[in-house]
Amino acid sequence: MSQQSQFALLKQRRFAPFFWTQFLGAFNDNVFKTALLTILTYDALTWTKMDIGLLNNLIPGLFILPFVLFSATSGQLADKFEKGKMARNVKLLEIVIMLIAAAGWMTHQLWLLIAAVAGMGIHSTLFGPVKYAYLPQHLKTDELVGGNGLIEMGTFVGILLGEILGAMLVVHKPWGIELVAGGAIVIAIIGYLTSLRIPLSPAPEPELAINWNPATETVRNISFSKQNRPVFLSLLGNSWFWFYGAIVLAQFPLYAKDYLHGDHSVFVLLLTIFSFGIGAGSLLCEKLSGHKVEIGLVPFGSIGLSIFGFDLFLSSVAYTNTVAVDMQSFLHQAGSLRILFDIVMIGIFGGLYIVPLFALIQTRCDPKHLSRTIAGMNILNALFMVVASLAAMLMLKNGFTIPQIFMATAILNAIVAAYIFSLVPEFLMRFIAWLLIHTIYKVKTVNTARIPEEGSGVLVCNHVSYMDAIVIMASSPRPIRFVMDHRIFKIPVLSWVFRTAKAIPIAPAKEDQWLMEKAYVDIAQALHEGDLVCIFPEGKLTATGELNEFKGGVMKILERSPVPVYPMALRGLWGSFFSRDKSNSFERAFSRGPFSKLELVVGDVMEAKDVTPQILQERVKALRGEWK
Repeated sequence: MSQQSQFALLKQRRFAPFFWTQFLGAFNDNVFKTALLTILTYDALTWTKMDIGLLNNLIPGLFILPFVLFSATSGQLADKFEKGKMARNVKLLEIVIMLIAAAGWMTHQLWLLIAAVAGMGIHSTLFGPVKYAYLPQHLKTDELVGGNGLIEMGTFVGILLGEILGAMLVVHKPWGIELVAGGAIVIAIIGYLTSLRIPLSPAPEPELAINWNPATETVRNISFSKQNRPVFLSLLGNSWFWFYGAIVLAQFPLYAKDYLHGDHSVFVLLLTIFSFGIGAGSLLCEKLSGHKVEIGLVPFGSIGLSIFGFDLFLSSVAYTNTVAVDMQSFLHQAGSLRILFDIVMIGIFGGLYIVPLFALIQTRCDPKHLSRTIAGMNILNALFMVVASLAAMLMLKNGFTIPQIFMATAILNAIVAAYIFSLVPEFLMRFIAWLLIHTIYKVKTVNTARIPEEGSGVLVCNHVSYMDAIVIMASSPRPIRFVMDHRIFKIPVLSWVFRTAKAIPIAPAKEDQWLMEKAYVDIAQALHEGDLVCIFPEGKLTATGELNEFKGGVMKILERSPVPVYPMALRGLWGSFFSRDKSNSFERAFSRGPFSKLELVVGDVMEAKDVTPQILQERVKALRGEWK
């Protein structure tokens, strides 16, 4: 995957049929829902005598309700049964639901259409756990971010196109109703046909006994997720995004009409720009993450959501037009481009926020429990969206304007993000590491795929600068426990990063015998638990740019824990501010300019029995070459 774009997945059977199946499902959902809401808004008297405002809130609520009621059951089904077959059964259900909806359209029976809305909610509830649990079974770890990005992009594009097509078809004279009824059936059939190409996806726990009580199963799922703190807080972070998005998107219709003084085309423009942003941000994740699960993008995305959410408030207040405008006229108004820029940036940073969270959940959750974890997340998402609606209603009731709701949501996002990142500092620590290697340095990785995706191992690297651990940490596809000199471990600011990364400080026996022994015990424990441990066998930073003699500490580690050893070499850090180069270090550091080029090279794995300090030193020296 490192040699090709994520779009290459769209040509492969292990991904493409599933992608188009989920895309067509999201597309059809929104064709149907939008058509129904549009016809009730503009032609209500021929359909019902009920209050239209009530129906406009009831219909989305009925779609969300199955997520609360049936997600726990759907998660168990996705863990118990083969996912390809489950997807095909769900698509058959969609055809049946669209046939019921067609009967409602043709007979003007509103209750059939509302039943179909609830049915499509059940359809989406059943498909949700399958969607995100399918990807880890068929994609490599370095493909997960790109694959999730495509799925998120496809979902939002499907939603947008569905909303546009549904609104356009249903008002078409004289065949609008027939076009929607027939079109939805055709889309459902195409979705079923694409699902026939989905490859075999074995059930992770076929012997699972289904608990049909949604309440107890939901509590059990969430309790199980709580045992894995990063995964659980990622679930909450994901749900928070839907809270943020639900509040912002729910304001767009009245915002376009009452504040921008635009017609329906302006509202469609806002949705289009937002969906484009989400899609672009989701696709950017692969490039910015370097094809690995980079949770450092999550704080980056959260910061952007707050900054541009707040600026949307400022740009809305600065917008002065009071004349009714269509889309073309709106674009010529002073301040309109700033508003659109804020909305597209909210979408982009939303994509950067949500995609790594999905990838983290998929890679760190117990595979046998992944579908049920996703199901629990869907329940949390639904509850957060309900709370978002109540929060927006409460703010409006207390005199908030829509721009002020944007401001309050942006501020609340900053508070919630700070709280979550304080509970799991790994997110913020990874962000700092990611930021450093994308501003001060430009890091090229060579053969990092040799670092194992799972299981224990010892990484051995030359020691050039105080930044070595951070560069390796940011370049690795998985967390690493670093063993480092206790004096470096105590450096202000960097100390917080190292503590958060669970680095292991070590001291020479003559300085602190107890700390040295404790370090070896901690290393053995980390390797026993399946972690990666990285050591710098030189024991100190190089003062000349050449390798110091490798100490024998690595042999003590391997005597207790005979695990594989991975030699590595850093190139290009010598002469930087963070090295001990005293010869014109200031001039050399600045002569490189920003984005100084570095390389991290990983060599072939070595068995513990083949390792000696001398052999390791030669391997690392060969990897480093002449470039210091």
